[in-house]
Amino acid sequence: MINHYLDNAASSYPKAPGVGRAMADYIEQLGVNVGRGTYAQASEAALTVLETREKLKRFFHFPGRENHVVFTPGATYGLNQILRGFLKPGDHVIVSSMEHNAVMRPLTDLQECGVTFSRIPADQDGKTNAADLVPLLKPNTRLVVVSHASNVSGTIFPLEETAQLCRQYGIPLVVDAAQTAGYLPIDFEALGLAALCVPGHKGLLGPQGIGAMLLTPSFAKLLTPLTTGGTGSASDSELQPDYMPDRFESGTMNLPGIMGLNAALDFVMEQGVESVRAHTKMLTQQFLEGVRRLPVRIVGPNDPEQQVGVVSLDFCDLDNAEVAFRLEQESGIITRCGLHCAPNAHKTLQTFPQGTVRFSFGHATTEEEVAYAIRGINKIFD
Repeated sequence: MINHYLDNAASSYPKAPGVGRAMADYIEQLGVNVGRGTYAQASEAALTVLETREKLKRFFHFPGRENHVVFTPGATYGLNQILRGFLKPGDHVIVSSMEHNAVMRPLTDLQECGVTFSRIPADQDGKTNAADLVPLLKPNTRLVVVSHASNVSGTIFPLEETAQLCRQYGIPLVVDAAQTAGYLPIDFEALGLAALCVPGHKGLLGPQGIGAMLLTPSFAKLLTPLTTGGTGSASDSELQPDYMPDRFESGTMNLPGIMGLNAALDFVMEQGVESVRAHTKMLTQQFLEGVRRLPVRIVGPNDPEQQVGVVSLDFCDLDNAEVAFRLEQESGIITRCGLHCAPNAHKTLQTFPQGTVRFSFGHATTEEEVAYAIRGINKIFD
């Protein structure tokens, strides 16, 4: 049991009640595959898979059919599928300057194939003006891909304004919701998104190794699958099925992960995103007030209204890695130190190459834990 876990931006802990039990029940009592048989147990598992798609569809206000909710090993896989499956030599992409390597590494790879990208600038707190997207548009701009909130500073991206501009200029918008799914409301239909990529193991409180990619039918048709193979369907042909979701779900699904995510979604939907958002805002405010007078730099907006429950600190005259180590060893406080797989975000925030010590709060974080963390940080300076 981890007593003082403040690394929810990496993965939520504890998971939603019932997640482990649902996974164990599948492994110990069911254990069958789906799409490979019509016997009762396979049909039972398939119904849970369908139910999970339907829950994700409702949760994100996705207007398409549930067969366009595609299961992935995580948000990173979904983003790779979109970037590598959509872009062609000569295409141009717009991203923000705060993107995670789940976006930037595929794009950097694709540069070798003639794909180019531009970054929407952000200020030293990671805040972006949506209008700064417009000067970056080119005749060959094919896609806009943005993170809904920074995994380093927690800064919330101006998604509504950006979505409006993308609709105005007819550019598909893809959103990486790794830090916001389960923490901020996301209305796929109202935003007019082309695609949304989410992990199951962060704000959705499910297990690692499962995520989802929500695709509009028109956008899905433009993607070339990254992987092809057995789907349990159209087995008379050596061609990949062109219908959904089989087109993007080759191989054996992570069924234990889907069972766990299904249970997690029940809990998340019962709690309500608004309730979780209010809770993490309150904790963020408490934490910020507790560290403002300390000799540290608060990296990011320093405003719970403009960030999710993620706060990075730069300990200036101290070694950030040593601080993180001492917090764990002396106080049992779990954080994440480093560059958080987002080097350009740290360059934007002027914390490269030293990185930061990141504190991130979740649904189960308490006011007492935040107060304890503040005391632990104070001890560093005693």
